[in-house]
This record gives sequence, C-alpha cells and structure tokens, in this order.
Amino acid sequence: MVIEVKLFAMLRERAGADSVEVELAEGATVGDLLGELSGLVGAMPVRAAVNREYTAEDRGLAEGDEVALVPPVSGGGDVYAAVTAEPLSLDRLARMVVRDRAGAVVTFQGITREVERLEYEAYMEMANERIGAILGEIHGRLGLAAIAAEHRTGSVPLGEPSVIVAASSAHRPEAFEGAREAIDRIKAAAPIWKREISEGGEQRWVEGTTPSAG
Repeated sequence: MVIEVKLFAMLRERAGADSVEVELAEGATVGDLLGELSGLVGAMPVRAAVNREYTAEDRGLAEGDEVALVPPVSGGGDVYAAVTAEPLSLDRLARMVVRDRAGAVVTFQGITREVERLEYEAYMEMANERIGAILGEIHGRLGLAAIAAEHRTGSVPLGEPSVIVAASSAHRPEAFEGAREAIDRIKAAAPIWKREISEGGEQRWVEGTTPSAG
C-alpha cells in the first residue's frame, strides 16, 4: 500500500515538498513508516498524527489514512502557547499573530461568568506541551500565518478571561476554523481543571471529560 505523509515546518523544508509517498506492506504500523522515513527525520523527535489524531508507533495503517508528521512546536514564532498565573491580554495576543501575509485575525476569549470567581489548577508542563502540540498541528494543517493561545491558572474573577486564542491567515475561513478548533481541543485535551466559587463561598469542581489516549 502507498501512504501519503504530510510534512510541516522543518520537515517540509528538508524534503522540499509538502508531502511524501511511502510504500509499505499491508499491516504496517506507524513505527514501520517512521523507519522508512528515518533518513528524512534523522534525530528530530516527531509525533505522527493519523486521521488528525496523535497516535502511538504500534498503530496500524491502512491505505487512505491521512498521515502527518509533526515536528516539535516552538514558542515565540508562528505558534505560541502558554499557561500562566498572570492576567491575560487579548490585544497583546492578537498583535502576536499579525503577519504581512495575513488578511484575517480571529480572536476568542473565555470569560468567567455567573460565579464570583473560577480557580484553575493545571499540570503545567504537560498543559504547555499539549496546547503547543494542538496549535502546531492546526497551524500546519490549515496553513495559518500564526496561532497563539494562553490559559490562566489560579483565581480568575468574574468578567476576566481564563483562556484566549488568536489565529491569523490569508483569508478569514481558515482563521475562524483555526480559532474555533483550538479552543475546542484545548478544553477537551489540556490537563487543566476549574472550580467554581460562588458569592456565598460555595465551591464546586466543574465536571469535564476524560481525555482520549494518544
């Protein structure tokens, strides 16, 4: 079978193409694919995504699968992610994604409502890594100019933002899609928890969903 593998950033530059085709035996795994591409990947740590989901190397492949190799995400460039105890600024984040080639900038902010405050707790290192990986995959797949997100920890009072996202692209559909997908996936996959604190001092952990493996 022949698998087309999408490439991004440093890998795309190395290959001189947006994708490569790899011929594999039936029943081959992601690990087999990475072995065939060892000359291209070299010592670079990469994550494979199959049908837009990160996966382990023992995942089996089938002809027609959408496969991508995602190199490490670097902050401060066209992809930026941060989990912080400091107040968030949507204006500052929006300025971070402005590019000469971008005709559209879309932003989103999630704001504390209905309760006196929200208290956020995070597995900081994993949350930063996970949000960065989400943004990096979206950035490459949609061809965005830039994308950025920040999430608060600690106490976030009524009316203040707890998470902000900004995405830019040449045209507005990709920017809208990137910002929407980013916030949906961050809420579903980042190891961050929130507790509602009411005006009377009542406290309640907000129920969430169990993240999927991979």
